[in-house]
Amino acid sequence: MAIKITKKIKSYSVNTPEDQAASTAPVPAVKASGPVAAEIIHMHEKVERPEALVGATYKIKSPLVEHAMYVTINDIILNPGTKHELRRPFEVFINSKNMDHFQWVVAITRIMSAVFRKGGDVTFLVEEMKAVFDPRGGYFKAGGVYMPSIVAEIGSVIEEHLKFIGMIVDPELSDAQRALIAEKRAAYENRTAKKSPEGDLAVDAERSGADEAASQSGEGASFPATASMCHKCNTKALVLMDGCQTCLNCGYSKCG
Repeated sequence: MAIKITKKIKSYSVNTPEDQAASTAPVPAVKASGPVAAEIIHMHEKVERPEALVGATYKIKSPLVEHAMYVTINDIILNPGTKHELRRPFEVFINSKNMDHFQWVVAITRIMSAVFRKGGDVTFLVEEMKAVFDPRGGYFKAGGVYMPSIVAEIGSVIEEHLKFIGMIVDPELSDAQRALIAEKRAAYENRTAKKSPEGDLAVDAERSGADEAASQSGEGASFPATASMCHKCNTKALVLMDGCQTCLNCGYSKCG
């Protein structure tokens, strides 16, 4: 086969059989002086939205707005039917007749849904949202729990749902702690009954009836009306006992 050379020949050499054998010989591996870094492999699994999702809807009734809000959280089931099956939040919707907060409601639902679909540890949303304070002041929801804003109550709903699906594990009170709280509550009620004059029985009866009605309405009257808010559980159940502020809900005490 003829090869046409179009450039000027400056030098030349002749290949011998020994040169060809040396070029085809395997090259010995050179041992690295330092530690060999492992090759990084980036893995990505694109999860698309299924046709149907399971979820739950929570109602928020705040005195700051006229109409109630309904928060719907839909979950996706990962690895269904296996021992590695997981239920994780996928999207969130907030619906209400009140259109005053429409813009930020749509914004917050899209941001939360994007965080949910990103995956990983999404529990940080709870603390971030519960730390939002309304400049007009907060309110007490049913049960006597203080909410600094509507956004904080939405964060509380997210926390409740994450506890329901198992992403957040809420440490329960032990039997000893429950017994201690019951003992402190009984001691407080006995001391209050002793201090109440006998002439105020009618007033006490009227107050008891009001407390019972409020308890049925879910306003948290199961704790004394004079109780203040506990900064640990955000419940209006902090009373003064033996010169120390004690919470009748979670057992917190400033005296340890």
